[in-house]
Formats: sequence, structure tokens, C-alpha cells
Amino acid sequence: MIVILQKLMATIIGSLLVGIGVNGFLVPNYLIDGGILGIALILHYFFDFQTGITMVALSLPICILASLNERGYFLSSLQGLLLSSLFIDLLAPLRHQFSVSHLAGALIGGVIIGTGVGLMLRYETSTGGTDLLAKIISGTFSMNIALVIIVIDGLIVLAGFTVLSMDSFFYSCLAITTVGLTTSFFAGHQP
Repeated sequence: MIVILQKLMATIIGSLLVGIGVNGFLVPNYLIDGGILGIALILHYFFDFQTGITMVALSLPICILASLNERGYFLSSLQGLLLSSLFIDLLAPLRHQFSVSHLAGALIGGVIIGTGVGLMLRYETSTGGTDLLAKIISGTFSMNIALVIIVIDGLIVLAGFTVLSMDSFFYSCLAITTVGLTTSFFAGHQP
């Protein structure tokens, strides 16, 4: 029971941090992140779609595939996906609360998002999306999951390059790197 409560609290706090990082620091500076969140942000910038709802819609095919292959991880990740998407959309008013440079937005947003994602991964949950896809691909083809995530995020960043200004692209790369390093730090310390 304590483990379930810890996982739930990690998911709630991690999702809240992701929502704060995205809305307080990435969106005001027109930056993207990797994964499904990055695609959802690109769609938000060009079509004004709600980022959280878009994340859920884009993740549905991956979730269906994952439910067939990685049932335990799927259930935890579905909870993380739904909560982080909810917090991203609920905290949209934060987009007008902070005024920081692109550099500060990339670094602060990256640390906050990375802390949230790392906390969730530490308790064996995540925001779903490309994490689930990477887990399936790495298991199917016996590949290193980190390499699969880097390739997927790299493709999303390249897609961002075609639609973002050079400054936004550069600082998005910095944000993604900061998210990755922070996630690695927090996910590596087991409870």
C-alpha cells in the first residue's frame, strides 16, 4: 500500500512539475521538448491546439500498442500521461506569469520538467508517449532504450528545426539536454 501511495504521489508531483515547466518557461519562449510533448508543442504553436489534450490524442496509438506488450508499465504510464496532460492544460495561465530570457527559460524549464519526469521514472511511471514506444522498440529489437529515446527525440527536434526560428531551435536543444540530464539525475536515485 505504501508503494502504491508513493507512486501516486510521485506521479502527481512529477506531473505538476511538468505542467509548471512547460507553461512557465517553454511556451512563453516558444521552445519545444522532445517526445510527444514536443510534437504537441509544435502543434500548439501553429494551430493553437491545447497541449495536454494533444498529448493524449497523439499518445493513444502508442498506449494501445503498449497495452498489448508492456501491460504493467502501460498502466502506470497512462496515469502519468493523463495527469501531466491535465496539469499542462490547467496551468496554461502560467504562460503569462514569468518573463525570462530564452536561455533562462530553457535552463529553468528543463530542470523543472526533468525533475518531474525523473521523479516519475524513479517510481516506475512516466508521461507515456515516446517512452512507451521506446520501451517496445528496445524490447522488440534488443536495442538500448536510451539510444532509442535519443533517436526518437532527435527526429522530433529535426521536425522542430523546420518550423522554429534558429534561436528557438537552439534553445529548445538546450532545454531538451537539460531535461535529459536532470531526468537522469533524479531517476538514478532509487527510493
